[in-house]
Amino acid sequence: MSRMSDMAQTIEDLRSAAAAISDAADWLTKMFSGEPQAEDTPAAPPKPELTLEQVRTVLADKSRQGHTAEIRALLQKYGASKLSQIDPAHYKALLAEAEVMTGGS
Repeated sequence: MSRMSDMAQTIEDLRSAAAAISDAADWLTKMFSGEPQAEDTPAAPPKPELTLEQVRTVLADKSRQGHTAEIRALLQKYGASKLSQIDPAHYKALLAEAEVMTGGS
C-alpha cells in the first residue's frame, strides 16, 4: 500500500504544481496584455452639485444686468418667491433657463 499512497501523493503534488503554473501564466498574461487594468484607471470625479451660493451669484449678476423681472418670473415658475425656496435638484435647470431667458448675457 505504501507504493499506492506514494503514487497518490505524487499525483496530488503534480496537480498542485500544474495549478500554480496555470495561475502564474494567467497573472503574466494579465500583466503584459497591454490592456489597462480597471484599478489603474482613475474614475472620473463626480461633477459637484451646484450650491445655493453659486446659483445666487449667477442670478444676482443677471439681476444687476437688468434682468430682475425675468429672474423673478423664473423663480415663480419653480413655485418660489425667493431662491432659497427652490429645491436644489432644480438648480441646474434654473441656471440653464436663466441663460436662455437673458440671452446668455
